[in-house]
Amino acid sequence: MAAAAPRRATVVRQQNPAYKPTHPPNFVESHSPYLPDFMELHSLNSAILAPMERIPRLLDDLDTLRRPGRVTVIHGPRQVGKTNLVQHYLSSQPGRSLAVTGDDVVVRNLLASQDATQILAWSAGYDTVFIDEAQRIPDVGWALKILIDARPDLNLIATGSASFALAGQIGEPLTGRQTTLTLFPISAAELGTHLNDHELKKSLDNLLVYGMYPEVRTATSQADQRDTILELTRSYLFKDILELDRVRSAKALVDLLTLVALQLGSLVSLNELAGQVGIDTKTVARYLSLFEQCHILTNLRGFSRNLRSEITRTSKWYFYDTGVRNAIITNFNPLAHRDDTGVLWENFVVMERRKALSYARRDGGSFFWRTHEQNEIDLIEERDGQLHAYEIKWNPQAKAKRPTQFLAAYPDAHYEVITPDTLMESFTPLGGSS
Repeated sequence: MAAAAPRRATVVRQQNPAYKPTHPPNFVESHSPYLPDFMELHSLNSAILAPMERIPRLLDDLDTLRRPGRVTVIHGPRQVGKTNLVQHYLSSQPGRSLAVTGDDVVVRNLLASQDATQILAWSAGYDTVFIDEAQRIPDVGWALKILIDARPDLNLIATGSASFALAGQIGEPLTGRQTTLTLFPISAAELGTHLNDHELKKSLDNLLVYGMYPEVRTATSQADQRDTILELTRSYLFKDILELDRVRSAKALVDLLTLVALQLGSLVSLNELAGQVGIDTKTVARYLSLFEQCHILTNLRGFSRNLRSEITRTSKWYFYDTGVRNAIITNFNPLAHRDDTGVLWENFVVMERRKALSYARRDGGSFFWRTHEQNEIDLIEERDGQLHAYEIKWNPQAKAKRPTQFLAAYPDAHYEVITPDTLMESFTPLGGSS
């Protein structure tokens, strides 16, 4: 008897006819390949010029990350490709898949009803259920719990852009029943699947100025990149925050984010920010926390274990994406014509390290180190019971002074300097000395 043909993946998209997605399905595939027009074309080989159907993501193989009996929850900034990631995954899955969105009022009402009979009947016959924009569904965690408790074999995936909204609705019901993943803008390691080390280094001017969002990376000209990151910043950046009842002043948000952008890589004083924006320090702290939870900013706090002179009460703030930072201050000048190249590179490195460790499931604490005597290390990572100290230098020829005070206080710490010359070995998920 001939062997039975394998089951083909079937994806059913169930949605209201009036529903219009915020971005087209498979939007990475629908754009032309990334080709920075500032680069010398003769230096690009034919592989770079070939059409890029899709930039592979380090989370593409969700089967290696998900666990039976658990909901796979994927969050991250808006427009980083969460929907595309899951669509790509579903296209290779056997069996039947149901893909819906929390923007659809029919789906929203059904899952918010907490009616187990209706919810289980709705999902019957599907091997995989994908719920996009899950944070828009009231008490979505209880619906997910109903599904995964009744069908522990179900491949259940939920995505959302605002981690604070999604976590607030799924935390209690799904305690012990979820695997949480973060999708970032494109990483250097992901770009490295199409560019070799030399080509990636040549691209740094463009990467630092326009950032790593998928639509930016797949744009065909600098003009398109600029328009894309400006539109993304204007249309999506504050959307999650402004939907909260407690946030009433869009101007204060913009003013605060602009001040942080201008103080990139510096120690930030809440009192100083409050005075300049004209709001109290508690509101500044709350807004900064919201920026973190919406994946706009990330915070580094001072590291301290052994020395009294170590600074711990102030923070450094970095942007998830340098293109967004430059859009906030409307500065897209090339690196040769700007005075903030060093801090842009520092921001880029901090985020690439965070992406690499997150994708490798080796998250740990990230800090900066500074003493009152002005001794400083840009980035400290505490993981696997060991300290890793990184000095971040844009100029590979610049000599980094060995941090003798830090190494004397923490003699088992690993220390290295990250420059453009060590780009890929520093950013691969498990590469280098990470």
